[in-house]
Amino acid sequence: MSVTEKPGSQYNASQIQVLEGFEAVRKRPGMYIGTTGPRGLHHLVYEIVDNSVDEALAGFCKHIQVTINEDNSVTVVDDGRGMPVDEHPKMKIPAVEVIHTVLHAGGKFGGGGYKVSGGLHGVGASVVNALSTRMIVEINRNGKTYEIEFSRGKTIKKLSVVGESSHTGSKTTFWPDPEIFEETEFDYDVLMHRLREMAFLTKGLRISLEDKRPGHEKKESFHYEGGIREFVKHLNTNKDPIHPDIFYFEYVDKNQEVEVAMQYTDRYNELLLSYANNINTTEGGAHLAGFKSALTRVMNDYARKNKFIKESESLSGEDVREGLTAVISVKLEEPQFEGQTKTKLGNSEMRGFVETNMAQNLMAFLEENPKQAQAILNKCLSASRAREAARKARALVRRQTALQGLSLPGKLADCSEKDPALSEIFLVEGDSAGGSAKQGRDRKRQAVLPLRGKILNVEKARQDKMLNSEEIKNMITAFGCGIGDEFDITKLRYHKIIIMTDADVDGAHIRTLLLTFFYRYMTPLVEGGYVYAAQPPLFRVQKGKKTWYTYSDREQEKLLADIEDLPGKVEIQRYKGLGEMDFNQLWETTMDYNHRTMIQITVEDSAAADEIFTTLMGDKVPPRKKFIEENAKYATLDI
Repeated sequence: MSVTEKPGSQYNASQIQVLEGFEAVRKRPGMYIGTTGPRGLHHLVYEIVDNSVDEALAGFCKHIQVTINEDNSVTVVDDGRGMPVDEHPKMKIPAVEVIHTVLHAGGKFGGGGYKVSGGLHGVGASVVNALSTRMIVEINRNGKTYEIEFSRGKTIKKLSVVGESSHTGSKTTFWPDPEIFEETEFDYDVLMHRLREMAFLTKGLRISLEDKRPGHEKKESFHYEGGIREFVKHLNTNKDPIHPDIFYFEYVDKNQEVEVAMQYTDRYNELLLSYANNINTTEGGAHLAGFKSALTRVMNDYARKNKFIKESESLSGEDVREGLTAVISVKLEEPQFEGQTKTKLGNSEMRGFVETNMAQNLMAFLEENPKQAQAILNKCLSASRAREAARKARALVRRQTALQGLSLPGKLADCSEKDPALSEIFLVEGDSAGGSAKQGRDRKRQAVLPLRGKILNVEKARQDKMLNSEEIKNMITAFGCGIGDEFDITKLRYHKIIIMTDADVDGAHIRTLLLTFFYRYMTPLVEGGYVYAAQPPLFRVQKGKKTWYTYSDREQEKLLADIEDLPGKVEIQRYKGLGEMDFNQLWETTMDYNHRTMIQITVEDSAAADEIFTTLMGDKVPPRKKFIEENAKYATLDI
């Protein structure tokens, strides 16, 4: 079903409701777009695109074109109805001007413009305007082309007719404000992932992306008649499904609908993506809870009925989700999201709605496809046996930690600070670098855990096998917060977990193995911003009595040019590894709070992260080879 206008209603100025006057968005941009970093910058594009997607959901838009222009401005064009241009009854200015200059104004507050909408808060266009040095909006409607121009929240050119038009739609071009954003350079790949996701979620809609910047020219188009079925197929590209058919159902009832697609693979981790009105609800909510509950109940009912398990036995939620890739998408009239970031759906009625329909459709699928059902249940049973083995292994780890303090890993040099918010732990590659780190650290706030060599690749191992790895057990014990379903962030002993490896290929491999472990088994650590990568220097330069450290070849070249005129002989040391630094040098360059540089590891996009870890750390070689070939140009080579 495409959600359409109420019968007889028209999309015009009377439906643009004004909730409150324009506020100082420029003073507190983070409240509206989350951050003034890269994520907030790209959020501007999504706000404009969301408005066009709403037109598609209402059945009026078939194509959205997004272009990064030569001057790094962005243009979004759709073939919808075009924004209303008639005078707003209350504000006495054209509706399009209200949409762009009044906060919380839009056709999404019960005025009849839209039944279902992602940009519910109505801050989209006005916030983008407020945070742009310039914004030009062109509207094709009523056989005419209209144009209006804004700057930093204010109208600088009133709405006027600039020509005739035989089609309808809206076109918005904006230039992000460098006074607001740390960086105004758009990342093609970041936009591509989000726009592709939007196309998957809105079957039949075509979304095109083009980069016109010199040296970056590329374009692609996304169009999926199969919608989220094709999304699941895409997510499982580098995995091996254990049954051929993607389970799918769609159910519409009055003003709400649910759509689910899922397929099991031979992997050990789950990937569940949930959406409400096309907004990625990364923290889940009522719809995801309903899905999980139905899945566990149906799998157990089918397993008992068909003698896979005894009447007294049961499979856990964790068992029935192992290796599962699923997309859950709901649409509803008045979604309750937590905050403008919209990461959790609060509408309690959606739990029962999703649970009931999921249970009926999944049971029918299993009964109609007994061979596929058998493959799925065998996977769940195998997961259950491994979970029991893992439970025993975890119990052993817990028993070892019961005597808090005495039980911490022998290699761990702990800090004396008891407040986790002030404490940090360095995961250091090798004993020699570990020795330097232990000597050079601030003993009050910095703990050091040396790791011997490369840890187990958890992408290819189940939890029970993983828990036999000494290095992994040491980390779990040191962090104190458990893993998997038992993970408890409140018990985390350090709020900064810093991976400190050599600046070479082996160091990068170890860092990737650690990140794979954290992402798969301690996801909230990464999502919460607790994980960092230390940035040790590549060079130490001495001239006379002065010493400098540089962190890249470019920085090194610049330094050598800058100090060329100073008297004295230049001595350059190229660090091959952390072990080559004495403890003073390691402290000065990499551990000292005042001088170090660290990269915070975050997850922008769950689907993209899953894809990268599967590609890099999974069993299949061709996708990994392709990834390396495509990304080799970004690598830092140590030749």
